[in-house]
Amino acid sequence: MSTSKSLLLAFLVSLSSLATAADGLIAVKSAHGAKETLNRFEELAKQRGLIVFARIDHAAGAAKVGKTLRPTEVLIFGNPQGGTPLMECAQSAGIDLPLKALVWEDASAQVWLGYNDPAFLAQRHGVPQCPVVENLRKVLSSLTEAAVAR
Repeated sequence: MSTSKSLLLAFLVSLSSLATAADGLIAVKSAHGAKETLNRFEELAKQRGLIVFARIDHAAGAAKVGKTLRPTEVLIFGNPQGGTPLMECAQSAGIDLPLKALVWEDASAQVWLGYNDPAFLAQRHGVPQCPVVENLRKVLSSLTEAAVAR
């Protein structure tokens, strides 16, 4: 196999764990069912002192209007210690706070856990150099990796 083909194959394999659903969305495959994945994420968030504001079950909502939706749930969570510094950089970031995690099952029955990349949010609000972004990224990444791990 040529070097360029090997590099292309390696690149494509590295993308296999990421969904390409939307700009700024980081999505990671979960080894668990949808409900368990979000339960794990929620428990980990609470253990780290984050406040859980709401949990929204979109599939249950769809069922109320006679529609069918694969498992899809959002957890809204945060902490003023993390969100306030982002809003100090750009108060308009408040539209994207508190943070959210989305768990969904795709058409192949693969479960994903996704969240908005804080760097994308900072860019969206014109403050790409906001110092809190890296801390938010680390927290979200570690919560996600722990929640989806076997």
